Amino acid sequence: MTITNITIPATARAATGKGPARRVRYDGKVPAVIYGPGEEATPIAVVAKDVKSILSAPLGRNTVVTLDIDGKTSLALLKSYEHHPLTRQILHADFYKVTLDRKVLVRVPFVLTGKAKGVAQQGGILRQVYRELPVLTTPDKIPAKIEADVTNLELGQGFHVRELSLPEGVAVKYDAGQTLASIVAPEKDDKAAAEAPAAAAKAAAPAKDAKAAPAKDAKAAAPAAKKK
Repeated sequence: MTITNITIPATARAATGKGPARRVRYDGKVPAVIYGPGEEATPIAVVAKDVKSILSAPLGRNTVVTLDIDGKTSLALLKSYEHHPLTRQILHADFYKVTLDRKVLVRVPFVLTGKAKGVAQQGGILRQVYRELPVLTTPDKIPAKIEADVTNLELGQGFHVRELSLPEGVAVKYDAGQTLASIVAPEKDDKAAAEAPAAAAKAAAPAKDAKAAPAKDAKAAAPAAKKK
């Protein structure tokens, strides 16, 4: 279980727009909204340090919290947030309402482990295509990270989605044959690095579009973040 005991107190706010948002910040709080599937965004205000506590938790933005809005509670994820580019002050936050029986699409850190044979013994270079993976699962099963052991990977070989050892109920939303890492010869590494961004963008497209998920999971993908 990855449900935490973090409770975020919040208050409802009636007015929206730049002026009211500035007044919320003047009072030492952060203007925010909470929304869910088929629900309009509800304007709320939270404390900045509470948003930071989510970001510093082991799962970061994938931390499921209890949002207490004037005594009414809901489970939620911090879907997105804005901060000042210089002061790093939290300026706005979007929360997405979740339930334990509805899948959500989140991005999870992808970590390679082990020393690949193709590097240690054959002089190759390990190329990791993705640092995060799009994962579809229920909120209570969101992993802190996904690992892949590349110890047996030799020069010219790749590690693919189908080779991942995933927890029960967790699915990566890439094709089974998608390459996640590979061992390339040094002279080919420059070309591979130049082609990687285009390949990553193409493979990531389904994760940005809820319609790319199977029909039974379409309701799991969160809508685009609401504007304050």
